Amino acid sequence: MTDPAPPAVAPPAPSPASPARALLPFVLPALLIGVGSSLLLTGVSEAADLLKDVLWETLPDALGVGRWSALWMMTVLTATGIAVGLVVWKVHGHAGPDPATTGVVDPPLPPGVVPGLLLASALALAGGVSLGPENPITAANIALAYWLGRRLAPGSPAQLWVALGAAGTVGALFGTPVAAVLILTESMVSAPRQGPSVEGGRAPTLWDQLFAPLIAAGAGGVTTVLLSAPTFRLPLPALDGPRWPDLVAALVVSAVAATLAMAAVYLFPYVHRVFHLLPHPVLALTLGGVVLGLLGVLGGHLTLFKGLEEMGQLVADPQGHSAGALVLMAVVKLVAVLVACGSGFRGGRIFPSVFAGVALGLAVHALVPEVQPAVAVTCSVLGVLLGVTRMGWVSLFTAAILAPDPGLLPLLCVALLPAWLLVTGRPQMQLNDSGVPLR
Repeated sequence: MTDPAPPAVAPPAPSPASPARALLPFVLPALLIGVGSSLLLTGVSEAADLLKDVLWETLPDALGVGRWSALWMMTVLTATGIAVGLVVWKVHGHAGPDPATTGVVDPPLPPGVVPGLLLASALALAGGVSLGPENPITAANIALAYWLGRRLAPGSPAQLWVALGAAGTVGALFGTPVAAVLILTESMVSAPRQGPSVEGGRAPTLWDQLFAPLIAAGAGGVTTVLLSAPTFRLPLPALDGPRWPDLVAALVVSAVAATLAMAAVYLFPYVHRVFHLLPHPVLALTLGGVVLGLLGVLGGHLTLFKGLEEMGQLVADPQGHSAGALVLMAVVKLVAVLVACGSGFRGGRIFPSVFAGVALGLAVHALVPEVQPAVAVTCSVLGVLLGVTRMGWVSLFTAAILAPDPGLLPLLCVALLPAWLLVTGRPQMQLNDSGVPLR
């Protein structure tokens, strides 16, 4: 996933104020946007969870159908495809652009698109589609922050409001501002963001530019922690070491995981093209729901949904699945992401990709017990995320917080290198408007 540059807007004239006085006016807006981003994320997630309980617990129990039976999975996912297709077809704004063409942080959408986008996302989350909330929620918060900021302070840099909306959302998603700062730092390399002007027209430093987004990310993260206390830590055995064999294992596992992810990336434009041969979004999304139902039957119910809760269940009972079953889950999850994005479901690829990496890492440990679970899982997640997202810092951060052990960080930093050589400069899991993969 990439971070296309926001609309070009001429920066304001240099301010005679000191750097601190130039930054202070953005403190309150950043706090409000951060809190608002978290509230929107929490609201959509809670609504989706309520509908999820109805679809996967109340209704099947009332009908006497097994919650995870093949019949029920096929029924719910097909119905979800029809429902999302109707939203894309009929609701104003058509739930935003083709999700195959979007990244985590994109230029702001018109505010009128936001309701349809959130509705389509909530339906997909509740219905068991293998996508996360990150892309649509971030797009919605960017649209609202940009619309509000440009009206309250029309002379301010347009890029600032995009950064605040993105940072507040990513901080809320992870419960910490660190991931947001890493995403913005990566994006600044290719598309520098103009922060508030400082005395004498000096170009803003990195921390000048990150000051307000860091506040938004912190506010979003704290609000989410207070409301729902999210955690990404997996109950993995503590790392014994690290040892020299762990270094070899880290290098091999990350490279294998990145290779698997790249296989999915190369298939993505073909999957997208097949679904877009259908002349109507309802048809494409209904077919997508049918295929996702079949994949759920093949891989089991743990391969449904965004994957955050499911990977916790997987790690809690690693002996309950053979190595072959775990590899199958990883492959099914990645194929489900391709089908979901290719057919038009609204959602993000980070969370389901983490599940695929966790399943693959557990499979590695099951096949080679000498590879410690913490090393296998975190390095596998690192490789899969690098292939799917092409975001080095975020991939490293996400892998590190799954098993926060100081001994893992040096291994992960080294393991990143061969995986990055495999993925850099190659097609990404994001297409342009012509259906050609970005690089």
